[in-house]
Amino acid sequence: MDFKDAQLNFEVPSGTARKTAQKKVAVKDSRHGHRERLRERFLKSGGAGMPDYELLELILMLAIPRRDVKPLAKSLIEHFGGYADVLAAEVSALRNMDGLGDTAVAAIKSVQASAIHLTRSVVLEKPALSNWEAVSAYLHSVMARLPREQFRLLFLDTKNQLVADEALSDGTIDQTAVYPREIIRRALELDASALILVHNHPSGDPTPSQMDVSMTKKVADACDKVGIKVHDHIIVGKFGQTSFKQQGLI
Repeated sequence: MDFKDAQLNFEVPSGTARKTAQKKVAVKDSRHGHRERLRERFLKSGGAGMPDYELLELILMLAIPRRDVKPLAKSLIEHFGGYADVLAAEVSALRNMDGLGDTAVAAIKSVQASAIHLTRSVVLEKPALSNWEAVSAYLHSVMARLPREQFRLLFLDTKNQLVADEALSDGTIDQTAVYPREIIRRALELDASALILVHNHPSGDPTPSQMDVSMTKKVADACDKVGIKVHDHIIVGKFGQTSFKQQGLI
């Protein structure tokens, strides 16, 4: 076939098609530029002054590299009630959110786990009773936003150093079972000489109930008979903490 007779079908983009293509490139470049600027601001400030949705956006950026995640970050904070509430949300609840896959869920939960490890490491540095601010911060990070009641024990040695930190039982939204015999058995296994009892109120209000007061007395009396001291019972709520010792209840 003679080259000059060949039909060459080059499709020249129309003006509208060119503009659409240019717009897509511009959006992609803008998104890329936004991510770079966000990272630079974070690295310079360490996050100081940044709104919660941008901190969450940074986490999502690592797990979702090819999408604008700002709307998703804002949607998650609105749905769960705040940045800390997103981090503390249960895996099942996060998986139910549109736009979150397992990689993004793992990224979110890894930040929460890192925060808990950090606060716990500070607790381990000094005796618990002389490091109460750190103990309080740790308990808040672990328990303040749990959807169900959990009873936790901090086991201490003769120097009030933390020997172990264990969740004894999980319950319903408003109660959990506590058995003094189990507490004493575990304390003896760990050779602990003292305890701090801890449980949370999912309602957010850390005010002790009469049942809380009665249960604490039973546990303290049972422990006293075998030479184990109950230093305190802490109720953790989203809106604060209550110390039985400070309230004169123990």
